[in-house]
Amino acid sequence: MKKIRIADIEIGDDCQPFIVAELSGNHQQDFSLAEKMIEAAAKAGAHAIKLQTYTPETMTLNLQQEDFIVNEENSLWQGESLYELYGKASTPWEWHKPLFEKAQALGMIAFSSPFDASAVDFLETLDVPCYKIASFENNDLPLIRKVAQTGKPVIVSTGMASQYEIEELIDTIRDTGNQQIILLKCTSNYPADASDSHLTTIVHMRQTFNCPIGLSDHSNGVTVSLAGVALGACLVEKHFVLNRQAGGVDAEFSLEPNELHHLVTESKKVYSALGKIQYGGSGNEQQSKKYRRSIYCHKPIAKGDIFTEENIRVIRPGFGLAPKYFESILGKIATESIKPGTALHWKLIE
Repeated sequence: MKKIRIADIEIGDDCQPFIVAELSGNHQQDFSLAEKMIEAAAKAGAHAIKLQTYTPETMTLNLQQEDFIVNEENSLWQGESLYELYGKASTPWEWHKPLFEKAQALGMIAFSSPFDASAVDFLETLDVPCYKIASFENNDLPLIRKVAQTGKPVIVSTGMASQYEIEELIDTIRDTGNQQIILLKCTSNYPADASDSHLTTIVHMRQTFNCPIGLSDHSNGVTVSLAGVALGACLVEKHFVLNRQAGGVDAEFSLEPNELHHLVTESKKVYSALGKIQYGGSGNEQQSKKYRRSIYCHKPIAKGDIFTEENIRVIRPGFGLAPKYFESILGKIATESIKPGTALHWKLIE
């Protein structure tokens, strides 16, 4: 049984899916919009909100060289410099405390992804309950070590990491004495195509890494997320926006409030449907057993008559002997007169 406790919520095996709304830079540098996003996430039923803690200077260099320009033709941010992009997407550090407090007042857990050591030091002053390592930082072992040394749960998006790299980052965390790890299956495309999700990996990760496994989903909609829950994801992180049409750096692959609510409610249903290994019908199915087939008399039978295919049949409902006895009853003698529509029982058979 693998579980991690964050604040007062258990996450892991035999726990309902934990849904995280990632604000990212969709607040568009508008504090009031960020507050409204948190209010909407709480109303939708999200269990947590997550910020990202960095500045452009802690992420990259302010250069216009080719290495520092987004050059993928299909990228949402094609042609932008990394420094300018991170400037637009960053959350001012002075916002963190009031936004965290607002989320907590609304009954949600609030935490963040630090992107360098100074961000960890800052978040420690706010006493965050856990940390998230972003997929592009999962090879930054010094950062992971510093986060793990806080003793708090560490959630890691595995992104492009190989199995060896995942084992390496897990060892880095555990070597600090911290055993509180949640790994997230993650496809680091924005947006990610469903065909690139490879959700079957969740099952393998559960078997391989001995810790709770969740999903960081950058695809459109909630289909991939719900499929992930069906395969055992205990935590689902989705980017969140109030209105995709109003823009936001990650708006294109973010959920709107009604979609987030749908994810929360439907993930509970998927989790409930998983249940446990069960054969022979659940408790609620017992009443339906009477509609299975059994052996009935369908013509008048006198005492001493022989049972034949002409006077007994296998039909619904299921109050008589099981159909498996039909052939063995043929040729036997009735112990008393039997009316049509009588369920056949052993006392009627000589």
